[in-house]
Amino acid sequence: MPLTTVTVLYYDIHTLEFNHQVGQFPKAEHGRVVIDEEFKRDKSIIAVCRGEVKVLNKIGDRIND
Repeated sequence: MPLTTVTVLYYDIHTLEFNHQVGQFPKAEHGRVVIDEEFKRDKSIIAVCRGEVKVLNKIGDRIND
């Protein structure tokens, strides 16, 4: 499967902290991104966005570069 760059927005299920991570994930033949179980462990995934997304604000808190 070819790899595609995505940004995953998620909550840590233990701390309830909202996070994001950019990564390369395989893309299935029908176009859906396949996120492995190891990555999903301890996360509640909110969204998967195409490409590298620059998050400027998370729940009212500005992100510092």
